[in-house]
Order: sequence, then C-alpha cells, then structure tokens
Amino acid sequence: MFRIIITIYAALITGAFAQGTLDLNTDYSKSVHKITMRDGIKLHTAVYAPKDTSKEYPVLLFRTPYGADQREVGEFASASSISPHMDFVRDGYIFVVQDVRGTYKSEGTFEDIRPPRTDKSDPDLADEITDNYDTIDWAIKNIPANNGRVGQWGVSHPGWFTVMGMIDAHPALKAASPQATTGDPFIGDDGHRNGIFRLMPKLAWAQGLLDSTAPDRGDPAREDFEPDFGTNWGYEFYLNSGPINKINENYFGGRLGSEWKDLMIHTDYDDYYQDRHMPKYMNDITIPVLSVGGWFDAPDPYGTIATYRGIEQRNEKNQSNLIMGPWDHGGWRRSNADHLGDIYFGQNTSEYYNQNMLIPFFKYHLKGEGDWVETEAIMFATGANEWQKFNQWPPAETKAKALYFHDNFKLSFAPPQDSGTDQYINDPKKPSPYSTDITFGYPRGAYRIADQRHQSTRSDVLTYQTDALAEDITIAGPVLAKLITETTGTDADWFVKIIDVFPPDAPANTMRTEMAGYQMLVGAEGMRAKYRNSLSNPEAVSPNEKTPINFEIRDRFHTFKAGHKIMIQIHSTWFPIYDRNPGQFMNIYTADKDDYIKTTQTIHRSMGAASHVVLSVLE
Repeated sequence: MFRIIITIYAALITGAFAQGTLDLNTDYSKSVHKITMRDGIKLHTAVYAPKDTSKEYPVLLFRTPYGADQREVGEFASASSISPHMDFVRDGYIFVVQDVRGTYKSEGTFEDIRPPRTDKSDPDLADEITDNYDTIDWAIKNIPANNGRVGQWGVSHPGWFTVMGMIDAHPALKAASPQATTGDPFIGDDGHRNGIFRLMPKLAWAQGLLDSTAPDRGDPAREDFEPDFGTNWGYEFYLNSGPINKINENYFGGRLGSEWKDLMIHTDYDDYYQDRHMPKYMNDITIPVLSVGGWFDAPDPYGTIATYRGIEQRNEKNQSNLIMGPWDHGGWRRSNADHLGDIYFGQNTSEYYNQNMLIPFFKYHLKGEGDWVETEAIMFATGANEWQKFNQWPPAETKAKALYFHDNFKLSFAPPQDSGTDQYINDPKKPSPYSTDITFGYPRGAYRIADQRHQSTRSDVLTYQTDALAEDITIAGPVLAKLITETTGTDADWFVKIIDVFPPDAPANTMRTEMAGYQMLVGAEGMRAKYRNSLSNPEAVSPNEKTPINFEIRDRFHTFKAGHKIMIQIHSTWFPIYDRNPGQFMNIYTADKDDYIKTTQTIHRSMGAASHVVLSVLE
C-alpha cells in the first residue's frame, strides 16, 4: 500500500488536465534518443514534434526524475505528461522530455539536489547545469523545424531542474518557469523545517525513487520488494519503528538510495546542505522567469519565493515574475483548483492561471505572439478569494504589526501590561497527530489548510485567539514568530500555526455544509531549538531558562474577514509528518524509545518577555 501511495503522488505531479487529453498521434511524431553529455553519459530523451514541418516551432524542455517517457518507441505519452497545458499541444510546440541522469533509462548516478560543480574550468565535468545546456544544444542542432528558441518548465523536482537550466543558461533558452521548486532542503523544503525532519513524507519519497534511481534499477527482485510495515496507520508505525537511522536496514534491507542515506549522515546544516542553498546561485539570471508556487505547498513552501527573491536580490535588471495561488504541491496541474480540502475558492484558479499567465508567458517569449504584460507579482488572496497584482513582493503597502499573547489565551495587537506564562506537558511518546485520518505514505497538502479543531482540544497545544474582528485584516508577506520559551529539557521543537476561525454564522460552501467555527489553517512552521542560533552548530538549551526562539512562518496572503478571529496555536509535536524531539540534546536520528522524555514547555507573555507573532498587514 505504501508504494501505491507514492506512485499516485508522482502521477499527480505529472498532472492530468480536467478537460481531457489530446491524441498526439494525430498531429505529432515521436522519436527517442540517447543524448551524450559532455562526460560521456547518455540521457534517455523523447521528442514529440508536429508533423507539419512547413513552419518552425519553439522547444519546450521538461527534465524529470519521475520517468519522462517509459513507453516503447511507437507508443505515445499523454499530452498532459509532456506539456504544461493542453493549449501548448494545440498551439504547436516541440516537446522534449528527458530522464535526468541516474534515473529510469538514463545512464549515470542520481544525486538528490545535486549542487553545481565547483570547477568550471574542466570542460568534462558535468552537473545538472551542464546537462541542461548540452540537452538544449543538442535539441537546437538536431531537431528539424525548431525556431531556435527554447523554454523550460517543471513542477517539484522538474521545477528544480528548470532552475538549474537558468544558471549559465544556453543562449537558446529564452524563458523558464520553475514551479514548486526546492530552495533549501534543510531550511524549509522537502527534508526539513529549520532542522525538524519531515519523517513520513521523506521516507515515502525515498521509497518511491527506489526502483527508478538505484544502480540496479530494472532488477525484478528490487521492483517486487514490498516492506512489511505491520500496520496501515503511519502514526502507529513511526511511533514504534525504532531509531530513524535504522529504518532502512530494518524495513528495507538497506535498499534505499543516497536520497535517504545522505539524510542520516548529514544531521546538521553542513556543507552538504549549504551547497544546496539555491538562492545564492541566482546570479546573472537575465532570461524571463515565471516562478509559480502554492500557499499550501507541503513539501516546498520555501523554494518558490526564496528562488524569486534570490533573482531579485542578485540581479538589478531581471525579468522575474512571481505567481502564488491557493494550491498545494502542483495543485494547478491536477484539477480546476476551485477548492482545497474543505475550503472553496469560488473560481477555477487553475484555468485562470494557465490562460492569463503561463500560456501567454511562453507564447510571447518563444513565439513572439500575444500581449503578455509583465507584472511583478500576481497573487491569490485566500479568505478574500481574489487575484491581485503587485509591483513588488512583499507589497510596499504593508506594515509590520505585532500580535501578542495575553492572559486567558487572548491575542491582541496591544503589548501585555502584566506578567504571565502558559505551560503544557509534551510527551513525545504520545505526540500530537497532524491529522485524525488513518493514513500511510505521502501526505497530500490538504492538511496545510485543514480544520484545526482536533488540535485545539489537546492539552499539549496552546491555543490563543483574538476577539471577533471589527474589520477585515489582510496579511501580505512573511509572518515572524518571536517566542520567549522555556523547557525542562535540553532541546525542544516549537510549531506555530496561524489559523482563521470562522464565525458561528459562517455560511456553507460547495465543499462542506457546515463551516460554523471552522479553524482554517493559514500557515505553519517549526523550529528545532538546538538550531536557534545556528543551523550549522547546534547548541543545547539550558533547562528552566528563558530562551528566545525566532523564525519565519513564510509568506502568506490572506484576508481575515470581519467577524472572524485570528488564532495562533503552539505545540511541540506534529507527527508523523515531522519527527519527534526527544527533549534531549542529541543526534535525534539515533534516538531510541527510552531516549524520549516528557518535558514541561513554557511560553512567556510578560512586559519584559512578550511572546508574539509579527504580521505583514496590508494597508
């Protein structure tokens, strides 16, 4: 069952259009190639080109570790798996899809978020940047009837490969759209949140790559391997599975690849992760870039905006645009995206994005057609359920406002005038679940917007809220958590959630008949206390001493409507999406059941130690 779930996940990232698919056999021809890279490695590549060669077409490149085109030579892929949208097929483009090195039918060794090579003087040294370059160079020189202009796109890992194509780009690359990309796998993407390990999704992803990236891929013995987890409930399995660094050996016989093994070796923000911090590579990005992400992206909430900011900060003159919609990971590819979970957005957000942003962007830059008007940021405001355009992101019209914790679990923009604390007992042997669903495998992103009332009932979750708002409050930009904490242990995790509480008279929507009192999760992030001063050099917490914990809850664009309340929840486990902190300063990947201890967690809310969150309020 575990494998089935991750397989479905990969298929969802590839996408399936709501309006159906086009039979490519009618107007396109297919050819399959082994393209030789500069170091001699051959990459499996399929080319779908219009049969009508009386005119020239631009090239759209898609590079992926999830299987570019595993069909036989005469069999065609679905249109949705090779193009960003059906209209690209109808309009006439040449589609080039490729297995990246070390995956499926391509040669070489796969490396997760392979960093750029350090020695650019050696012409034979290869990385994903050179693989992009060499592939584009081959396409321009060898595919008939191309117009010499290439665009690259991709969602999730293919989005990251698109970013690699933007660095030292081939002159023929004229436009790129990295979508739901990774910015830093330790700070806020894929593997971690400020050092807190994304346990369940990362293991599911590593297993999903087991067959496609292993050196002996294609071996029936490997493909048929199914681990026995002993339960269909992820919460139960991860609670009893033993030390994290023994899972591969105990349940997979050591079969998991480097994408898991490297995580067990690199426990802190060392050179391995620092080399994978993508924003620092965003130099000399001069091609038009359309960065796309979702407000409720579970694996990659950091990457899209971090990559966009890297381009903005390092390139005074650039053509970089940012699109953020009300989506989970790649949600704009799978459906009309008029809702996520129980929350209804009142419109087909996917089609609006495709018709007004993605399609015009590539048509203008690759074909010289249309009236694409560059807008710095086009953002969907949840709560208000409307698209808005800005000349910069975050908008210039925002003001930082602190929202303070008060007595009786109240929130207020006024600072506290008295002294006080709130406490809870954190028992990592009975961690707070991220969902009440009985699930196992890769969790979809709907939990990032889901009703949080099940958390409000727990004694190990602190829940603060404002009075009903007298007027709308819109936040636009990063939210900062500034906590004054205390623990009886030597380490602790601190999760902070921003929640929109619906009023008792909230109307039903098309997804749910009862919305009264709904606690919609707007944003969430965590920080592992031992990394509070440095992600690279962890430090133990001094027990029973005030400890500042500061971190970013990432950008949000949400309107809390009049009559609603703003809620903040604080807790120390969110399991098994994230691993548990044993409450002791140690290598948590090696922690066994006896290492996990109860701790008392304290939040200070006094005049001299005022815990609060900072909202970027749009005025």
